[in-house]
Amino acid sequence: MLTLGQVQESLPAGNRNNITQDMVNQLNALSKDPEEARYIRENFVSFSQVLQEGRFKVGDYVHAVMYVSHKVMGKSNQDSYKATFPDRYAGMVNAGKAQKDISSIITAYNKGILVTKVMERAIVPSWILNQDMFQSALQTQHDLMMDVMVSDKVRCEAANSLLTHLKKPEIHKSELKINIPMNDGMRALEASLVELSQRQLHQIEHENVPVQEIASRKMKVIGND
Repeated sequence: MLTLGQVQESLPAGNRNNITQDMVNQLNALSKDPEEARYIRENFVSFSQVLQEGRFKVGDYVHAVMYVSHKVMGKSNQDSYKATFPDRYAGMVNAGKAQKDISSIITAYNKGILVTKVMERAIVPSWILNQDMFQSALQTQHDLMMDVMVSDKVRCEAANSLLTHLKKPEIHKSELKINIPMNDGMRALEASLVELSQRQLHQIEHENVPVQEIASRKMKVIGND
């Protein structure tokens, strides 16, 4: 069970005075399931730095942690919302609110800034989460490679697997710099195009030559036979 002092110490300095004993009591009574309640309390402490990333109320933070904790435990958005806001959800149902409208409210809450920030901290990359399995798999491959009782083929495959997964990461240079220098011919072409466009603009503005006539003119290429 959390104490007032523990909760205050876990929060950023600017939020510590907002914690009351009543809020601590609510944290300690978050769920009827002791393990579930313990998990939510641990998340409350672990994700508290979120409070420094915006002007969030501690009460809203508690609800966001509850909601995300239920989500991480495998519950749907709706079930997580019901577990976090049982009275609010029951009130919407009793008021006759359509299910699609309730779902829209839940979706909006799920996409809220505070919930999103808490969710970012709750989701652990699988390669970190399964480090023990990765090490165990490597050990199995090593044991097969060293086992003289298995076939040479199995030992060779195990060795190749170890070489593949323990290979030092390669450094890839993804940037390709392309630099095409301009020669005299390209510079002359560029100058001719600029001069042509200026002349055509003058004809349109001062000589009343229709734009369609200029657009239909074919460019004469000199030097091609």
